[in-house]
Amino acid sequence: MTFLPKDGDSVVRTVGILLGGLGLGAALMYVLDPERGKRRRALVRDKAVRAANKASDRFEARSRDLKNRARGAALELKARTRKEDVEDPVLEERVRAELGRVVSNPGSVEVAAIAGTVILSGSVRTSELDDLLSAVRGVSGVVNVENRLEMYGAADEIPGLQGGRAPRGKAESVLDRWEPADAES
Repeated sequence: MTFLPKDGDSVVRTVGILLGGLGLGAALMYVLDPERGKRRRALVRDKAVRAANKASDRFEARSRDLKNRARGAALELKARTRKEDVEDPVLEERVRAELGRVVSNPGSVEVAAIAGTVILSGSVRTSELDDLLSAVRGVSGVVNVENRLEMYGAADEIPGLQGGRAPRGKAESVLDRWEPADAES
């Protein structure tokens, strides 16, 4: 066997084996050193255990996240496919909770419910009406929506429509872009 053969690939391979052997020898000498080797081996072991625990924690967090998302999707599908009898006060509160997502002044809209029919009255901006009616129809338990709202193009002279904030859309929800937190050690 020639130490440096004339073939180009063989030279590269030989140099790679030589450097790999030197690196392996240095690593073994570093870890098996009689004076400080025990401490170094303990550090390597501790770092490996920490990395394994961290990976395990991340895997568990991702698994819980996926399990909870799947469970939520299944329950949402189940809720959408079955007819639900909801008491009127509960239905009113569900609709009021939805108002803040689609209307800039939810306090200016009055909500009443009678046997699944939701009656909306008060004042609302014309630009928000379609989103409001669509959101109310999407609330679980709503059978019908009766629109008695007064529509206004601007909030200039209507006290109930002044000082509102932009509605929080569902697309802007924090949960849509949520990632499970990294497990801290």
